[in-house]
Amino acid sequence: QLQASGGGLVQPGGSLRLSCAASGFTFDDYAIGWFRQAPGKEREWVSCISSFDGSSTEYGDSVKGRFTISRDNAKNTVYLQINSLKPEDTAVYYCAAGPQSRYYCSAYRYRYDYWGQETQVTVSS
Repeated sequence: QLQASGGGLVQPGGSLRLSCAASGFTFDDYAIGWFRQAPGKEREWVSCISSFDGSSTEYGDSVKGRFTISRDNAKNTVYLQINSLKPEDTAVYYCAAGPQSRYYCSAYRYRYDYWGQETQVTVSS
């Protein structure tokens, strides 16, 4: 199971830290991805982190330089630090887990087996 949390209402330019807590599987073996879906739009890949030590991270072009993903295997948790928030970041955010190589992580939804409950991020003044 995966549970995303940490969303909320924030002003443009603000920050949030999203968490994705995992249980029920061997967390270290799984890459974790973050996706988001804005109203009326397709679900969009945001970021991912590789399995084991999380040495590989990837970001979508729209969030690169503003979002930072990390993992704490001792806590079975992945974090997404979101800075310089923009109104277009408004969406429901999902985390997902998939058994992938420790050397990379995938942006493709089909590579993820487990999907968590969403957390809402709203950026508005």
